[in-house]
Amino acid sequence: MPSDLIVLTASNGENLKLAERFVKAAAAQNATAKLIDLTQLDLPLFTPRVKEAGAGPDLVTLHDKLQQTPRWVICAPEYNGSIPPSLTNAIAWLSVTGDDFRSLFNGRPIAMATFSGGGGMELLLSLRIQLTHLGAQVVGRQLLSNYAKPPQDDSIADLVQRLLQMTPLEL
Repeated sequence: MPSDLIVLTASNGENLKLAERFVKAAAAQNATAKLIDLTQLDLPLFTPRVKEAGAGPDLVTLHDKLQQTPRWVICAPEYNGSIPPSLTNAIAWLSVTGDDFRSLFNGRPIAMATFSGGGGMELLLSLRIQLTHLGAQVVGRQLLSNYAKPPQDDSIADLVQRLLQMTPLEL
């Protein structure tokens, strides 16, 4: 049986801890959530040449889990003022799986959160642009946190609640 939401993390540091808090917040709201740590997957760097060989079984498993789950939370740090390589690479692979690059994302409710060593806003802006381009329903509220402004449980719970009220669009 699929979960109510998947929480993706693109870092095994503070964003993994943040992702774990999202999983707990979902459970507190009687929802099921699964955590996927992109840093544990074996996805080769996407290039057109490598695409022909395929990404391997981790991509198939990731795609299937994401396809079966109606809502996602993405927890990622800011890298050089943008999206971290592990997340960009995963999105690149996921967008070439199938005939329509938007199919996995189109109409899907997605929430965004970051625990960033830097500002974090550039990540959230860049990720919102990319996810919107892919057709996702990106939750209006987002979570920006860092060492000076740690993530608050009530903010995490609110974001989970908003996400759980959303349903994928029928397209």
